[in-house]
Amino acid sequence: MCLSIPSKVLEIDENNVALVETLGVTRRVSLDLISDPVKVGEYVLIHVGYAMEKIDTKFALESLEIYKKIADDMASGEIDEDEGDMGLSAMSEKR
Repeated sequence: MCLSIPSKVLEIDENNVALVETLGVTRRVSLDLISDPVKVGEYVLIHVGYAMEKIDTKFALESLEIYKKIADDMASGEIDEDEGDMGLSAMSEKR
């Protein structure tokens, strides 16, 4: 399963490569696979160095709040590592 966290576009260079920020981490990604124009300040979903989709800012901010809550709950021990698999380990044990 792939989990893509919304990434904010901080800058775009002349080669259509964006500097994006994802939960405090910056990286460069290509915008070549997105058909709609992307502007600084917008949010994208990335996979393996490519922005795959532009997403609505409101949705991106809501998603980021959920990811932050999950991370905080894991750090505080409120969610333990066995709960994080959503029951998938039990399914694989039945096979």
